[in-house]
Amino acid sequence: MIKGLFDGKRWLALWKAIPEYYVPGFFMTLKIAVAGLAVALILGILFGTFSTMKWKPAKLLSRIYVEFIQNTPLALQVLFYYSVLPMLFSSSGFRIPKFVLGVIGVGIYHGAYISEVIRTGIEAIPKGQSEAAQSQGFSYIQTMSYIILPQTIRIIMPPLANQALNLVKNTSILAMVAGMDLMYYTDSWGSERGFFAQAYFTSALLYFIICFPLARLARYLEIRSMRLPAPKKIVFEEDGVC
Repeated sequence: MIKGLFDGKRWLALWKAIPEYYVPGFFMTLKIAVAGLAVALILGILFGTFSTMKWKPAKLLSRIYVEFIQNTPLALQVLFYYSVLPMLFSSSGFRIPKFVLGVIGVGIYHGAYISEVIRTGIEAIPKGQSEAAQSQGFSYIQTMSYIILPQTIRIIMPPLANQALNLVKNTSILAMVAGMDLMYYTDSWGSERGFFAQAYFTSALLYFIICFPLARLARYLEIRSMRLPAPKKIVFEEDGVC
């Protein structure tokens, strides 16, 4: 194994395979990560807001989603989407693209975690602010949009960056369903040629290129959030807002 790791012929074969295998896989992983993160953010904001509402059905719906998704393996969820969703279109012969399956898989999974991040951020804002806003005639949506959510950004940005980092790494699970991602092409080339050391080392390097900047960003945001002042209580007066 160690001898094969330093075999020049194997590395030359890998270099020739990069345009055919690694480049498509790398960009597919990026596309799935970006689209999946967008889905996760939408679901996270939606269910995170639901979890802080006084309306009990919304809170219950949010808890069911979060608890079920967080307490079942991502691999099982992806295999479920891969096996069950095509049955909905079995009569038409339509096949769901692997890209869509990947976005659904990581988007729904990380949406549950982002929902908890959003909930924590909202609950960190003093309740007096929302109560004062409602006393001035603000609706729940207006209170969240103009007063609460903008203040949560300072709190939630570091964990959101960490979720983006984890989402990128979790796209590798799509190799199980031939997701055409970086891990899928790595497995394909490594199994085809038997050069597993070169295949996985190169794949790890490419994942590192994506994930390391996100890790640094998360750390920067965490340090920056510690230096910013905590949210202050907003006092509404009859003739204006203080």
